[in-house]
Amino acid sequence: MDKDGNTLAQAQTLQLTAPEVPIIEQAYSKLSNSITVEWAEVSGATSYQVITQAGLLFFDSIVTSSPGTVTGLQAATSYKITVRSINSAGKSQPSPSKWATTVLAAPSVTMESSSSDSISVSWHPVSSAVLYSVSVMRSDGSGSRWNQNTTALSLNFTSLDPGTIYTIKVHAWDTKGTPGDDITYSQITRPLAPSDIQIAFNGGALEAIFSVPGAEVTTNYTVLLYSAAPTEASANCTMSVCPCTVSSLHCGIEYTVSLLASNKAGSILSTKTWSLVSVPCAPSGISAVEENPGNLTLSWSSGNLSDYYVVFVKSDDGFEVHCNTTQSPCYFPAECGFIYFMSVFAYSKAGQSPLGELLNYTTAPCCPSDFSTAYVSSDTLEIVWSAVRGAEMYETKADDGTKVIYCNDTATVCALSGLRCNTQYNVTVFSYSENRRSNTSCSSKYMKTAPCSPEITNIGTVDESTYTIHWDASNYDAVYNVTVKGGSRSWNCTSLSTFCTLKSLPCGSMYMVSVVAFTPEGVSLPSYSVPLETAPCCPTSLSVVQVTQSVTNVSWSAAPGAQTYTTMLQSPTGQAKCHTPEEHCLLGCITCGTSYSVSLEALSETGLTSQCTYHGYSSSACCPSGVKLYRLSNTGIRVTWRASATQDNYTVNIYGTKGNFSCSPNSSFSYCDVTEIPCGDVYTVVVSPVIEENNQISFCPQKIYSGKI
Repeated sequence: MDKDGNTLAQAQTLQLTAPEVPIIEQAYSKLSNSITVEWAEVSGATSYQVITQAGLLFFDSIVTSSPGTVTGLQAATSYKITVRSINSAGKSQPSPSKWATTVLAAPSVTMESSSSDSISVSWHPVSSAVLYSVSVMRSDGSGSRWNQNTTALSLNFTSLDPGTIYTIKVHAWDTKGTPGDDITYSQITRPLAPSDIQIAFNGGALEAIFSVPGAEVTTNYTVLLYSAAPTEASANCTMSVCPCTVSSLHCGIEYTVSLLASNKAGSILSTKTWSLVSVPCAPSGISAVEENPGNLTLSWSSGNLSDYYVVFVKSDDGFEVHCNTTQSPCYFPAECGFIYFMSVFAYSKAGQSPLGELLNYTTAPCCPSDFSTAYVSSDTLEIVWSAVRGAEMYETKADDGTKVIYCNDTATVCALSGLRCNTQYNVTVFSYSENRRSNTSCSSKYMKTAPCSPEITNIGTVDESTYTIHWDASNYDAVYNVTVKGGSRSWNCTSLSTFCTLKSLPCGSMYMVSVVAFTPEGVSLPSYSVPLETAPCCPTSLSVVQVTQSVTNVSWSAAPGAQTYTTMLQSPTGQAKCHTPEEHCLLGCITCGTSYSVSLEALSETGLTSQCTYHGYSSSACCPSGVKLYRLSNTGIRVTWRASATQDNYTVNIYGTKGNFSCSPNSSFSYCDVTEIPCGDVYTVVVSPVIEENNQISFCPQKIYSGKI
């Protein structure tokens, strides 16, 4: 039935069978490790199995068609060979067998070239070999080919080209005349021995450049340098067509140069040698001596291969001199304060020696000659000078005959301190350098310190604004200046003696007095300041005002320097006095109508006083007494009083809300009538004496009057 359940009408059957047995046509060996088999193709076969057997050893190979090759075999060995055809049904029976023998293996060859025109070929014996064949020809195909058969195990080929690569083939023959595997080698002959070399010597770099004319690309050339000096090492360099360089050659040496040509085959040494003479060595043992100031002698030790010498001397300012000589020494001028750089070169036909010792020689530093004082005080001399060549440090020395003061510094200024005032010193400035120490030939100068400071001993008072200042001093030919300072002002006087008078000093001030001495060398330190206080000033203005009939107010302007004031009014009948820190004072017990003298005493904080006198003062007239009021009518009143002993004029003033009224009677009357006074008001009535310019006194007593009465 089919897959749909139908019954098949007819059953079909397909049956496969193994293919037929193949027939081997031939079997042969061309290589020592394989055999190739040929057979007739079998219908239905998809592949074939080729089987080789030697004793218990089997080797096979599956191929798709004839011929087939089995590899991995042993050389010179007989193998039994069969073939089986294969398809999907299986393998056929083995074919009838055939025998085949693998050819001989290739010899193991060794080659060498012992000269530039020969190659020696040798090999190990091959089992079952009866003959060997060797062929030699240039690798580039040019020239002849040499073929040679031999039963020996080596051959030597001569008359070959130098430095040339040859191709060499070797194979063995068996007894049947079958050639075995051949093997190919390449071998180069040794190069031709070099006959010439070109040498370029660079004396400055102590190196030589070598090149070989007609150099071969396949050849390397080694330059060998030898010296007769046992302590000098040999040197070499290798090149091909490009030059090579030997560096770091030694000076003062004559080298022997030989040339070695080499390639992969070996090397050949040139039959001739060449000479290379190096430059002389730099002179050694250079020394400089300044036998006399300003003259240098330079000497050195002579060296090998030197024809003459050139000595160069260059100062540190760039100036250079030289000398040519065939022997040591050379002489040069030298100045102070310079560093000289000295070198000696030796010369020969080969060139200049390399740079050798570089000698530095420093001459003594120059002496400062323009030193002077930049600042002078009583105990200090500040010395300045211009820098000099070669000086790294300076020492300043001051000697007064009893004591020596030193100052060391790298700057061109030095302050000699701790000196005695008004004293002459012998001053010298020495220059120093680390290499040459001090120049001791420097000259000195005399310098004097500033005068000593005066001391104020007394201040005497001549009058209220004039004072005399006295002091002690031990200076020679000094001028003294006295300064009095107070606030922002100052006063001065000058004297050649030990005292000085100052005038017109303002009152009421505190001053500081100092004295300074002057000489051509400088100014002394000021003396200690001494205070000077002038008496307080008198007030510039003073006024006296009567407050009541018996009290007066005295006021004045502030007085510089005054702390308190004492004011006094003096009359024949008595005095009034008060002491106050204020600028005013009330004085009682004043008698009216009396003339007083006015004086004031100003006192300072320290008790200094100034007596001040002013114009006289007269107290006001006395107020009348016994003032009474009498009504004359509804609109009039009479005012009466008892007059003072003096003949004064009086005035009556009546004050009310409905008006003010007054009357001034003749001085011979002691009453006054006022009419037309409105009734119904309260009035204040004052009777006052009249003073100058019709001024009235305001402190007389008042009476009250009612207009309703």
